[in-house]
Amino acid sequence: MKMAKILVVDDDRQIVRLLKEYLQQAGFGVLPAFDAETAKTLLKLEKPDLMVLDLGLPDEDGLDLTRQLRADEHLGNIPILMLTARVDDSDKIVGLELGADDYITKPFNPREVVARVRAQLRRNQMGLAASPLLNHGPLTLDVGHRTLTIQGKDIELTRTEFELLKVLMEHPGYVYHRDELLEGALGYSFEGGSRTLDTHIKNLRRKIEPDPKQPTYVETVHGIGYRFVKDVA
Repeated sequence: MKMAKILVVDDDRQIVRLLKEYLQQAGFGVLPAFDAETAKTLLKLEKPDLMVLDLGLPDEDGLDLTRQLRADEHLGNIPILMLTARVDDSDKIVGLELGADDYITKPFNPREVVARVRAQLRRNQMGLAASPLLNHGPLTLDVGHRTLTIQGKDIELTRTEFELLKVLMEHPGYVYHRDELLEGALGYSFEGGSRTLDTHIKNLRRKIEPDPKQPTYVETVHGIGYRFVKDVA
């Protein structure tokens, strides 16, 4: 089994050194980068399995780098774990909307970073191993090829949106508590996760719902969480 390669991008060399130490102890290979330009080069040459990305880079905003990566047909599926020292939730929300899979706010516990890296990689591996088709009404989710079509039209989803929809579609009608849905899609729940989940659901609805303001597929169960409508026309 090949060693997973983690690209760590941060202009703070102490943070990169710390994460490199913990990730290597956990059995990962680490590719360090201190700016966006180096990160882009390593992305193309090494094709890492996951990128840990600081938003405040000296030469380019991490959000711009996220946008570029998600638009790349060859590299667009690489999971992105954002690091941010910004306290404004809007930055985190924008990052998630652009396609980042998760975020951690500085200062952080390096063991938590390792745990989230493992969860993202495990989620990806489980997706590659599975091959069922989930059909509900006009929606067809191909778990093996990680594609969604609605009435034959391809719909592009981020990794997290795909995992959320997969968990919901696997048990239509079942009401998922927020933490339970986070656990099923991300592999863990965390403080502040409800806001993150709501953002992902909002983005998912915008892509799959005929009218996102009046959802047909993914319903909110107030005070509890979400469910996929059992009888989809």
